[in-house]
Amino acid sequence: MLYADCLSINSLGHLAIDGCDTLMLAEHYGTPLYVMSETEIEKNVRLYQDSITDYYDGRGSVAYASKAFCCKEIYRIMKRLGASVDVASGGELHTALSVDFPPERIFFHGNNKTAPELARAVEVGVGRIVVDNLSELELLDSVARSAGKRVLIQIRIKPGIDPDTHDFVRTGQIDSKFGFALETGEAMDAVRWVMNSEGLELMGVHCHIGSQIFDINPFAHAAEVMVGFMAAVRKETGLALTELNLGGGFGIRYVESHNPAAYQSYMEAVSRSVKAACAQHELPLPFITLEPGRSIVGAAGITLYTAGAVKKIPGVRTYLTLDGGMADNPRYALYHAEYDACVAARAAEPRDTLVTLAGRCCESGDLIGEHMPIQPPQEGDIIAVTGTGAYNYSMASNYNRLPRPPVVMTREGSHRLIVRGESYDDLIAQDI
Repeated sequence: MLYADCLSINSLGHLAIDGCDTLMLAEHYGTPLYVMSETEIEKNVRLYQDSITDYYDGRGSVAYASKAFCCKEIYRIMKRLGASVDVASGGELHTALSVDFPPERIFFHGNNKTAPELARAVEVGVGRIVVDNLSELELLDSVARSAGKRVLIQIRIKPGIDPDTHDFVRTGQIDSKFGFALETGEAMDAVRWVMNSEGLELMGVHCHIGSQIFDINPFAHAAEVMVGFMAAVRKETGLALTELNLGGGFGIRYVESHNPAAYQSYMEAVSRSVKAACAQHELPLPFITLEPGRSIVGAAGITLYTAGAVKKIPGVRTYLTLDGGMADNPRYALYHAEYDACVAARAAEPRDTLVTLAGRCCESGDLIGEHMPIQPPQEGDIIAVTGTGAYNYSMASNYNRLPRPPVVMTREGSHRLIVRGESYDDLIAQDI
């Protein structure tokens, strides 16, 4: 289950992250506790940045997908690393701006951006607004003209790719709430609309086919389709688009059966498709943007819990209850996401006991996983669930009035609090 370089088993047999003993972290900060490795995050960003250098001659950017894990500290890290970011709401934009993240390195996404959100994005000068639909084109053009600005945009395209992933995280097929369809001519109509607008300038196109995808072929195919559309735009309108945003969606290893390709393999294969398609259509190589989120922070995070009662139902299953659950990690309840776990104090021992990790919420579906192999558990054990860096803290809720846990960042044996845990008073702070 040590699928990230930041995880290890120390001399005491305890699970460690960046050299920090997880039992020490649990004792110091309490549980539930999110723990993130800055070392792992930085390593993954560098891998993508290096691949831009290797396969696109440096003509590209890595835009971290904020929705995977959003807080002030992650934006500080991305700022330090020279990465861009994508944001999908006014709240994510506000968080990035609160730490002086350069607005020109921000891509603003969303399928239903509000007028105030667009006005704020135009006011601060975000680098690109990725427009999702015709209504948004009309609204943004009005906002831009009112502000006396010409706004640089990309349009989101549905390339018609249906990858092998969960229905809830497919986004590239024609039946999707995101983007303009190619098959209906809607995408080309959007291009013509922008060309006739006063406040907008179309720089390129964007696609995102889904999340947690292991197969390289859908990414390569999507790149070919997108370059083909750029060629069609030039042929039909004379407009030469210069930017191609290929989104994210690269899968990570949550459990032993998962076998994602190395990020460099994704990048190399997709770059071959982009270059071949550009050569076929006699197009210059566009400026490439990638938007990885999960693959940057997913494996960098773990969640620590304290075990409660062990409930054995003979011939059925063993429930191991936790002091957290779907309020801090709703992904199993949403789409049966898979995880690995261990008893942190006995991480070196065989995981020969099957348990169902049950949360504390008043819902039968409040589980972290079923029939998961861990060491024989006891009440009071610290249980570590790995691969929780993406879509756990960012999707957490206060269901049953449970306070959201704190977040700790580790690096080279040190640890620091980056998000304070909520108190009961925080839960009622907005009540009247």
